[in-house]
Formats: sequence, structure tokens, C-alpha cells
Amino acid sequence: MKKNLSELLTAFEHIRVSADGISADTMQTNPEITALAFDSRDVAEGTLFFALPGTHTTGNVFIPAAIKAGAAAVVFQDEFDEKTKADIQTALGERKESVPFVKVTDSRFVMAPISAAFYDNPSKKLVVIGVTGTEGKSSTVSFIWQLLRLCGKKAGFISTVQYSLGGEAIANPQHQTTPEAPIIQHHLAEMLAARCEYAVVESSSHGLSSRTNRTGCIDYDCGVFMNVTLEHLEFHKTFEQYRDDKANLFRKLDECDHVKLIDGKKVTVPAFGIVNLEDPSASYFIKATKHPVLGFTTEGKAGKSAGETSAEAKPLPPIPDGVPYLLARNIASARFGLNFTLTEPNVVDEHAKPVQTPVIHIKSSLPGAFNAYNIMAALLAVSRLTGTELATLSPLVEKLLPVKGRMTVIDKGQPFELIVDYAHTPSSFETIFPPVRRRCSGKMISLFGSGGERDTEKRPLQGEVAARFCDIVILTDEDPRGEDSVALLKQIAVGAEKAGKVMDKDLFITPDRPTAIRQALKMAGKDDIVLLLGKSHENSIIYKDHVMPYDEISEAEKALAEMGWK
Repeated sequence: MKKNLSELLTAFEHIRVSADGISADTMQTNPEITALAFDSRDVAEGTLFFALPGTHTTGNVFIPAAIKAGAAAVVFQDEFDEKTKADIQTALGERKESVPFVKVTDSRFVMAPISAAFYDNPSKKLVVIGVTGTEGKSSTVSFIWQLLRLCGKKAGFISTVQYSLGGEAIANPQHQTTPEAPIIQHHLAEMLAARCEYAVVESSSHGLSSRTNRTGCIDYDCGVFMNVTLEHLEFHKTFEQYRDDKANLFRKLDECDHVKLIDGKKVTVPAFGIVNLEDPSASYFIKATKHPVLGFTTEGKAGKSAGETSAEAKPLPPIPDGVPYLLARNIASARFGLNFTLTEPNVVDEHAKPVQTPVIHIKSSLPGAFNAYNIMAALLAVSRLTGTELATLSPLVEKLLPVKGRMTVIDKGQPFELIVDYAHTPSSFETIFPPVRRRCSGKMISLFGSGGERDTEKRPLQGEVAARFCDIVILTDEDPRGEDSVALLKQIAVGAEKAGKVMDKDLFITPDRPTAIRQALKMAGKDDIVLLLGKSHENSIIYKDHVMPYDEISEAEKALAEMGWK
């Protein structure tokens, strides 16, 4: 891609060339831009560099390094301190050509329109499905992508765990669920170059927030809402703001032009939302768009806690009038599979008379009753977008593959069951622990931590939920970042102790994660189940002063091998 700077600056308003005496006149120099970067280490000749505000520092201090690396222009915000200004002057003195500086109110926000313009607005030429939710996003994104491919459609996707630019899925090296705008727009452009018609984008609350604008200038056609529970309050501050930011996905449906240029032809794409009707916020999301919304529910059966009676179960929110929905019943979940039936209870004909629809039998090799939600959401999205009947799609579910690190079973012949999963919130614990508890005839051992510099309110709740379901709880590092690791884990322990666990008896704090895994495995005996939670697919553990390369599945396999299980 190549664009003149002036072309990119027309993509948004409120831009002015810096008047602090450092920059040349942008329109006079108007350099050719051949790449975009927001990390000075990624800058090469011809790059437009975005200096972003950070948690601990300002991106302005990296401008001199970007200039020395060949940045053709710089987008920045805020004023320079005297040292940064002097360093910039020195770096500019080493360059023969002038470097335009563009000052904006929010350099992160403007990355989206500039990136979309640089890559020729690829989402206007793709059918784009966005998936949001506290839990279930990655699996649902993968299942939509897999179903599209099984239907013979060319598709790509972006998610926490993996991504595909039109070919096979490859591991996502980043910890970000939704990447920064230049990466998203680049990936969408690559999908388009690979002749994809569809793109599935895991859309986190951070990415949908106007504060980051990572998903700005993406023309979504379908928005999928899985759930919203307590999480990320360090960023959103309140649950209400967290939910509101997620609902931006449905609002974007109203902002976009759904006449797409697909494979060179103008195609009108159906715009719609899909919601989990069991979530109390379902109506909030339905009201966030003027487009049709479809629903799905298990009537609470897939999320029912161990030992819970119908009288004890939390009442489900009423299904809004006029919302067509899928209903899953007869859910049977085992270690290596899931079966259920699907019906469409409120389908009507053109005269508003009820239509009897067939019962569809779903058979899947995916573990966990919760996958019923993910499968239903994927079926609804693909059916409506491709015009394929649910009865035709349903046999394809048996071919869906699980996402790495999502209830992944590691079996080396050991006498106990070992599972790796990404669950790291109280609500995700409430989802995965009950069905495992029901089938566990021995001890249940869980190992997990909590992200540093992230939501602290969830920590004691994590400990409390784990203590209710598990016989032994081992607390260990997840990503401590700048926090004291032991102090962080003690905050989780408060909840576990509240639920009856006793330190050094059935509750342990072992910060070093490889050591903690070996501790858990040595405690496990015949018919026990060990759950390693929170790291899953991630490839590192982030500490204050270093990043440790790490792979949960490989580490668990190594620990088993040391015990003689290969």
C-alpha cells in the first residue's frame, strides 16, 4: 500500500499541523506513506508513526527513535517537554528530508480512520461479523469461521487465540483480544487480497470503546452478543459503562452501509443482531439497534449449577416480544462431546400464524454444555448471512473443532483428568465448574491467578467460586505485570477463605506457575480432575521487569513426562 500523507489526513477532521516550530508544512512536503506503526521498533523508511499515550509514559518520547528509523511523518498529541523537544531536534538534524508532524487531540482515536483510508476501507468489501461478550467470544468466532468454510465460503477471522487471513488458522502472538486499528485494517485488507467474502472479528469492550476506537471504521453487518458480566472495571470503571461500550457493536450496525462491493459486485447484506436471551442485558442490546435481532436460549439448562434445583435457579429474563429465537433442549454433555436438540418456538408466517418447525438434532465433539450457546450463535449468524437453512447447517456442527486452550484435555495415560481452559472470571468459573463437578468422582483441583493492573473487584469472587466447587485451590501467577505477585494472590485467597478453604491445607499460594502445575499434578490421584485456568493459549507471563515465554499445554505435558506419563 502507498498513500500520500495528504490523502490520509482527509480521512478525519480536527487535524492541524503542529505549530510548535518543529514540523515542516505538511501539504508542502506531503511524503509518500508506505506503512503504519504505533511502536517505534516497527518503524522503517516511509512509515507514518503514531505516538500513543501510555499507562506509564507518553509515546512522544519514542518519536526521536522513530525519526532515526526512517519515519516519513509523525502523528502525536499533547505538548513536548524540553528534553523530548531537544531529542527530536537532534534526530531531525540527522535527516536530509523534512518530517511533517501532525498534532491531534487523540492520536489513538485517529488511527482507525487513517488506517482504514490507508488500506482502502476493506470492510466495505467484506461481510463482517462482530462477536462480543465477557465469555465465549473466541469459540463463537471460530465456529462461525469454520461453518462458513464448511459451507464453501471464503472467510477469515481475528480472535484472541488465532487468526486467519483467508488460509488456515495461525496462532495470535498478541495478548490483545481486539488488536489496534492498523493491525485490524491490515488483516481485513489481507483477507480481501485472498479473495475472502467474510470476516469474523472478535470485538472486545476495549476495542469497541470510543476511548481506543480500535474497531472504528469497520462496517459491521452482524453483531453477536454472548453475555456481559463483571470484568475489566479497571478500564471501564463501572459495569454500566462496560455494557455500554460492548453495545457499540450493535449501534455500529445502524451507522454502516450494508451495500457491499463483494468480489466486484454490489451486494445488499442483511444487517442484524444476535443475542443470548438468558443474559439480563439482552434487551439492552436489542434496543441498541434498529435492525432485526435474533435470540438463542437453553432456558438456563446449559449454565445450571451443580445441585441447583429449579426453585433455586435464578429467574431468566422474559423473552422480548417479536424476537425470533433458537431453543436448545435435551442437553447431554460428556467429557468428549455434546448433544442437544434445537427448535424455533415462535416462527410465524406472513399472516402472523405460528409455523411448526422441525426438531433439529445437534451432535458435537465439543466438550462442555456451555458450547451450546456458542454453537447456536454461530448457526444463526451463518444461516442468515448465507441463506442456508438450519437443518442443512446442523450436520456440519459435528465437524467443528474446539479452540486450543478451551476445555482442552491433556491425556498421557495418567490416572487423573487434566484440562486446560481460559476461564479467568467469576462468571466463567460458574460456567465450567458445575458440569465438571457433576461428573467428578474424585477430587477437583483448580489452579489459576488474576491479571495484574486489571480489575481487582473480581479477585475475591474468583476465590469464592473456586472454593465452592473445588476440593483444592492453588493460586499462581497469571500476568502480575507491575503488581506484587503474592499480594495479588492473597486478594483472591480472601474469597476462598470466606468459602471455607484453609491456607496450606486445601488452599495454596505458589506464584511460580510451572512449580504450581507440578504441585497440582502431584496432589492428583485416580479419578481426580485438575483444571489449569487463565493462561490457555497465551504465549507468555508478563512481569514488571520481564516477559517470560510460556505455553500452558507444553508445560503441563512436560510436568506429566517428569512424572513418567509420556
